[in-house]
Amino acid sequence: MKKKEYKKRLYELQVELVKFQRHVIENDLKVCIIFEGRDAAGKDGTIKRFREHLSPREARVVALGKPSDKDKKSWFFQRYVPHLPSGGEIVFFNRSWYNRAGVEPVMGFCTKTEHERFMHQVGSFENMLVESGIIFTKYYLDINKSEQAKRLEDRKNDPLKQWKLSPVDAKAQELWDKYSKYRDKMFNKTSFDFAPWYVINSNHKKTARVNTIAHFLSRMDYENKNEKVLNFDENIVCKFEINCYEKGIIAK
Repeated sequence: MKKKEYKKRLYELQVELVKFQRHVIENDLKVCIIFEGRDAAGKDGTIKRFREHLSPREARVVALGKPSDKDKKSWFFQRYVPHLPSGGEIVFFNRSWYNRAGVEPVMGFCTKTEHERFMHQVGSFENMLVESGIIFTKYYLDINKSEQAKRLEDRKNDPLKQWKLSPVDAKAQELWDKYSKYRDKMFNKTSFDFAPWYVINSNHKKTARVNTIAHFLSRMDYENKNEKVLNFDENIVCKFEINCYEKGIIAK
């Protein structure tokens, strides 16, 4: 996507996001969007474009660090509950409880029993969120192995991006296949009718960003919605199904 086209599309979509937020505030709606994905897949940049022109008082980003000793002794979902949206709020989770479906078992940060318990409980947890009236959406940003390697190398060489580097990132390429295995298990076990996974092909950052925003808004109801600017490419955004692999949206 050329820079001029990207800027035009992004502007049009961010206007729609402002309309949507006004609707959320006026109607005391609760909106929760979680972003998962490969390391360096573009979660930070996508969330930034969603939130860039929204009122910061009613649009929060949640990016939790390592669990404390108290967190480790509590019910797993307990540390996330206080961060869920109240009426009139949009909350973006930059990684979420799905750490226990991917990063934690891959890196050995949880036991097999803890992982299996999570996979058993997460459907009930998310069903409660939806039944309570939260507008809940799950995105997974995926990239291919060579693109991830390039982006991780860029982080090493860019002094403004070095804060993004972590021990987990350092293992991303080495553990690529293991991450793929747990990712696929997560899709198959936790893409529920009431809370499906939407997969984003993020090999091209700008294309991924505008298609993700367009996809999200196309599913929302709000006043003065401009449907003309909400077209998205189904080869970029895919509700999880087996054909997402066939389309090449999910990296192997």
